[in-house]
Amino acid sequence: MSDPAVPTRPARSYKAAADILSGRDPVLRRLVAQAGPVRVNPPAETHFAALVRAILYQQLAGAAARAIHGRLIAALGGEVTPERFLSLSSQTLRAVGLSANKAASMRDLATKVRDGSVVLDPAGLRGQGDDEVVAMLAGVRGIGTWTAQMFLMFQLRRLDVWPAGDLGVRKGFGLAWGMPTPTPKRLEALGDPYRPYRSVVAWYCWRAAELYGGAAESALTS
Repeated sequence: MSDPAVPTRPARSYKAAADILSGRDPVLRRLVAQAGPVRVNPPAETHFAALVRAILYQQLAGAAARAIHGRLIAALGGEVTPERFLSLSSQTLRAVGLSANKAASMRDLATKVRDGSVVLDPAGLRGQGDDEVVAMLAGVRGIGTWTAQMFLMFQLRRLDVWPAGDLGVRKGFGLAWGMPTPTPKRLEALGDPYRPYRSVVAWYCWRAAELYGGAAESALTS
């Protein structure tokens, strides 16, 4: 274990954070050796487009979600913007396969981005802490805490997100650290020693659930 008295430069990437944590914690050191480096791809779409995708994929199997998403992008002419989305009729949204609830959620998101109550421009987001972003996004119909946390981790690449309510993270933590699956409240406290890099721990908890618990690989770890 590294000497806690020796200061370390704050990590700015998942890999650097994983290196710091694996030097401090033998469980994470083993996980990093077994699972390899964190795989978090750079964002490939705008923040608005990422949230539209997140809403669409909720409670849908991968193939069906991909098909609907492809039809929606085509209907938008490849321009996934609030203005373009709000220009689509309800009939068009039904035709691409969106349920009434998901269409309403996306309309709510688009409206709130356009009127400024939801800020998605990079400069505006840089000025907001993680809890502020979660609270802002959770005010959108169809976006809950978990979706907002995944947006922070994978779209904004924030390093200290701790989705304590996620069952995969809870199971993986229990398997890796050799304890019964903790409750969300218990896991919240267990994550404290890993600040400010809890996103890395969460990712390796998902991998632990796959490696030790037989969970199927997911989009979160691939």
